[in-house]
Amino acid sequence: MNAFRRIHLKIVLLVLAGLAALAAGAGIALAGRAAVPIGQGVVVIETNLAYQDAAAAGTGIVLTPSGEVLTNNHVIAGATTVKVVIPNTGRSYTARVTGYSRTADVALLQLQNASNLKTLRTGDAAALTVGQAVRALGNAGGTGSLSSASGTITGLSRSITASDDQGNSEQLTGLIETNAGVVAGDSGGPLLDTTGRIVGMDVAASASGGFQMVETSDAYAIPIGKALTIAKQIDSGKSSATVHVGATAFLGVQVESAASGGYGGYPGDGYGSTTAGALIAGVVPSGPAATAGLVPGDVITAINGRTISSPTVISSIVLQLKPGAKVTITYSDQTGVSQSVPVTLGSGPPQ
Repeated sequence: MNAFRRIHLKIVLLVLAGLAALAAGAGIALAGRAAVPIGQGVVVIETNLAYQDAAAAGTGIVLTPSGEVLTNNHVIAGATTVKVVIPNTGRSYTARVTGYSRTADVALLQLQNASNLKTLRTGDAAALTVGQAVRALGNAGGTGSLSSASGTITGLSRSITASDDQGNSEQLTGLIETNAGVVAGDSGGPLLDTTGRIVGMDVAASASGGFQMVETSDAYAIPIGKALTIAKQIDSGKSSATVHVGATAFLGVQVESAASGGYGGYPGDGYGSTTAGALIAGVVPSGPAATAGLVPGDVITAINGRTISSPTVISSIVLQLKPGAKVTITYSDQTGVSQSVPVTLGSGPPQ
């Protein structure tokens, strides 16, 4: 190799070394400027309940930087749209309900186009003791701002009966009891131990008043491990008798016990009713039931041959089906004549 080629090669190697050093330096600089996670790991949830002409508010716990959010089912039940706001950041996202459990009062949301969200550390609810200090974070009063309420654990493995304004009730078991001042709007927020780890998810009345707690000065929280187990099942896509995954099938009727109507299903005629089934009190315009010809005053007596003994039976049947499923509705019309009609279920709000 002549002298010129050696000098030229040396210059090339020096240039490459310099570029490598610049790249390494740039990498260090970029690492030093890594984006700070957004928010505090706790979000505000706002829902529109268009079919009820109402709205509700609650709280959620961010599970992943990409926007999986844990909350109570009663926060999103009946919601036609769900909006999630990251307090003090000016950021908001449209959310999709990926699944829920009515019996456990747990729901999982996925925020659209979310990234780099802050998450909280998870603690061990099994290690809690009565008298231990805790702190609840939430959207108290549905104001849209995060608040904090401190207290202590007053009981473990508690059970309560919670009901909504439609007369449906659920028995919630294995709850953490605390005297922290949890109020409406705090539902779905985290209960934290003294190290700032999540040990539970708060259960309280929704801002719309649709979910009622037992009358007590104490508050309750679902142990975080139990809530996360349900969230993982939803993530896996595995529906069960108690966990619904994906879109919710929709019949489009408002029903009540046939016994609350009048003779033969006529509401309010004063004779009382001996008809079993669920009285249609209202139908959603252009919804599946309305399209099939069902009208207020009809009494649904069977779906796919299964006898309807109460309105809750309709909910349990429909929740096991998917939008687009075809069912046969047997009903008594307002003249008392039994008829059957095919209905294609639509896609509606979570229940």
